[in-house]
Amino acid sequence: MASSVTDLLIGKIVAILENEGTTIASVRDEVDSIKEELRSMRAFLLDAEADTAKNEREKLWVESIRDLAYDVEDIIDEFMYHMYEKQSGSRLSRRLHKTICFPKSLWFRRKTAKRLQKITKKIKDIPERNQRYGVGLVGGATTSEDIHRSVQNQADSSFFIMEDELVGIEGKKQILMEWLMDEDQRQTVISVVGMGGSGKTTLAAKTFNNEKVKRHFHCCAWITVSQTSDVVHLFRSLIMELYKSRKEDVPENLNTMSSRELKGLLVHYLESKRYLVVLDDVWDNKDWSEIKVSLQDRQLGSRIIVTTRKEDVASNCFGVKSHVHHIQRLQKDEAWELFCKKAFSSNEHKTCPPDFVSLACQLVEKCEGLPLAIVALGGLMSSKKSLDQWQQVYNSLNWHLDNNSLLDPVKNILLLSFNDLPSQLRHCFLYCSLFPEDFVIRRKRLIRLWIAEGFVEHVKGITPEEVADGYLWELCFRSMLQVVERNETGRPRKVKMHDLMRELALLTAEKEKFGHVYDGRQVMEEISTRRLSIHKMEGEITSWPGMSKIRSLLFFATDMSSLSFLNALVSQFKLLRTLDLEGVQIDNLPDAVVHLFNLRYLNLKGTLIKKLPESIGLLHNLQFLNIKDSKIESLPQRIEKLLNLRHLIMYRYTIESRGFMIYAVGTKAPSNICKLQKLQCLKVIESEGDTFRLIGNMTQLKSIGISNLKEQDGIDLWVSIEKLNMLQSMVLIPSNEEEILPVKAQCPPLPHLRKLVLVGRLQNVIPWFSSLHSLTALILHWSRLEEDLLPQIEALPNLTRIQLCSTYVGEELCFRRGFVKLEVLELLNFDPVKVITIEKGVMPNLRDLTVARCMELKTVPLGLEYLSNLQTLDLKDVPMKVIQPIRKGGADRFKVQHIPKIRHIFQRSSERVHEDLS
Repeated sequence: MASSVTDLLIGKIVAILENEGTTIASVRDEVDSIKEELRSMRAFLLDAEADTAKNEREKLWVESIRDLAYDVEDIIDEFMYHMYEKQSGSRLSRRLHKTICFPKSLWFRRKTAKRLQKITKKIKDIPERNQRYGVGLVGGATTSEDIHRSVQNQADSSFFIMEDELVGIEGKKQILMEWLMDEDQRQTVISVVGMGGSGKTTLAAKTFNNEKVKRHFHCCAWITVSQTSDVVHLFRSLIMELYKSRKEDVPENLNTMSSRELKGLLVHYLESKRYLVVLDDVWDNKDWSEIKVSLQDRQLGSRIIVTTRKEDVASNCFGVKSHVHHIQRLQKDEAWELFCKKAFSSNEHKTCPPDFVSLACQLVEKCEGLPLAIVALGGLMSSKKSLDQWQQVYNSLNWHLDNNSLLDPVKNILLLSFNDLPSQLRHCFLYCSLFPEDFVIRRKRLIRLWIAEGFVEHVKGITPEEVADGYLWELCFRSMLQVVERNETGRPRKVKMHDLMRELALLTAEKEKFGHVYDGRQVMEEISTRRLSIHKMEGEITSWPGMSKIRSLLFFATDMSSLSFLNALVSQFKLLRTLDLEGVQIDNLPDAVVHLFNLRYLNLKGTLIKKLPESIGLLHNLQFLNIKDSKIESLPQRIEKLLNLRHLIMYRYTIESRGFMIYAVGTKAPSNICKLQKLQCLKVIESEGDTFRLIGNMTQLKSIGISNLKEQDGIDLWVSIEKLNMLQSMVLIPSNEEEILPVKAQCPPLPHLRKLVLVGRLQNVIPWFSSLHSLTALILHWSRLEEDLLPQIEALPNLTRIQLCSTYVGEELCFRRGFVKLEVLELLNFDPVKVITIEKGVMPNLRDLTVARCMELKTVPLGLEYLSNLQTLDLKDVPMKVIQPIRKGGADRFKVQHIPKIRHIFQRSSERVHEDLS
């Protein structure tokens, strides 16, 4: 985390040297010296982050260097703020500043130079650089080897857990046993993947130790790979285990064999044997691939089980048959049963006393179905006999994670995942802990915050958004974040943190001065952190020492409506980079915001703000502005000054859910908005005047949304779109429900278009739909076509999501062929449609199907029985004659009995009823 701070600072210092020229001569030497020190600091901090084994002296040195880096950041930001104040005044004040106030400016430069000299001296007070940053370990610290040893002991104990101590494992074990002992003679790799502590090793151990499994194979071996394993040692261990399983003598010269000799011995030994090998805790594909070379496929029915926390390892089967088993969290009843077995082991029947039920339920919920956490927490609570003691543990769970040895197994398991993260991902992960517990975080919101914070490294030829997207993928692959929802391309749309993972991240964030969460309960004497996340307000926050150090303010206390208080609060954070006020119920932008010269990210989504001031143009560094679902209907003229703006989100959803304006209403913008040449996302702009002609000048646009379209706008619109060579998403909305959407029969090439939303009437089916080979999502509302649209889109190779609403006015909708990658299909407001048919072989990968507000429908879609991969069927506001036959015992029940989740949603009197038909 700290290395990113120094990276950012070096960039700032270089910018000052380049921009200030000779005027900064008085501090140039100090800046150059600090720059070199920062580079050395960065190298040291990278090593320190990679090495978690530090004694107390090392920890102090790491903290002091990190604090010095922060001090430099403060000095540089304050210097830039001084320059900003000087330059942002009126023309008269700037002239006066040059003639009258120059001595003050000179004094400030000298003061800055002295402060930098003082820091340089502090750094050089530590011994010479090589000695200073080449610290050797001294005994007494908890080393990374200690953590690995503890985790290894935990894994070993999985072999000896009694069956009656396990919960929710039997069904999973049967799945693995079927894969292990099926009749297929091809070698098969079985990957068990899940986050640390989810029970991967326990499941594999109980399957491996089953006598029926052992008898099925000629020889068996279990080895733990882990992060610190040596490949030669792994081969020796594997050979020893295989020999031991057959009660054979291990070769005497095994310990002197080279890697090549060991591989040759292993290949020869397994040549005519059906073997079972378990590779527990595999962290990367390098070790896995080296071992796999020696585990050759002799078509004897051999099996390899791999347990891992990482999706990329689980999916790497090296071209042989494979299965991937994703460990699911324990169900609520299973989690409760396991907790009671541990927490109330001394009680009769191991049941929870009535007085403890409420707190026990809350503690179990904290574990979110993670078996290791449930067992460890249950063991801790078994020693607590009073309700007060239980309440104390609940209130200070993060303290117990850090200080109570009974929770060390959980802490160590989770720490391994955190310590394995590359440097640039650690701060991204810690940032997630600033969101409230169980908060579902939108992907776009998160990666924009990361970019604004300066966490995302520069990669030539790739946008910061794409790099940040890769970071999010990686955290999900590593099971550090849980995917709540995916978009049509399979990319995470929403994620969340496991509660205990978040508690551990918060501990680390506090220690590293990375961030602090204020929930209204603490008494804040001083702020030493860089990021403040306010979750709850108890009265008003008074001024705290250290507020000027804050660079990010996230506000989740959305019920706060005091504009004067918020203005007073923001005015103390003059050097903010990010300000997130999403959902806060204020009706005006705090005056202090427009003076935050350093601001990169401003989120006003869901506020009651009606207008942005002209002075918003002072925010020259702003990159992200979100006013979605606020009350702002038009942008000020001085929006043109925001030349660094990359994303401008400014649409409002309407209340009407059945009629034409179901999608979004745009925001008016002055014609000078076309000066924002760095804009990548502009959604949704309300067209007027020469908007269409000017949009073509914004050639960096990847996402565009336009409302208030009229039929006569077509020529200018498509001339501009033709210039947007990078376009990936397009939304077009007409001025009213009778207006024909100006979509030409011939369209310029849109090779990168992934998402297309057309709201409004179409005269005819669009012929160029069939040319959109990159399209993954198609949303059509209120098209009211008289001819069948489906033949034009059925062959699109990447289409995974379709939403059609009031698109077709015929009586029958028939999917005859194609839609090979379609996963989500929504059919809404098809009032005239009586029959929906899905032919056999069509949309073989469909996962979710929704049919809503089709009141003339006579039956469920014909052909549902052919959709073998369908997971969810939602039927909303359809006639009861459609529902009755598919209820249990109904005549058409056979058509839907293979679907795991079937929901019937309808209105009864004043309530919305959700009926489960599964």
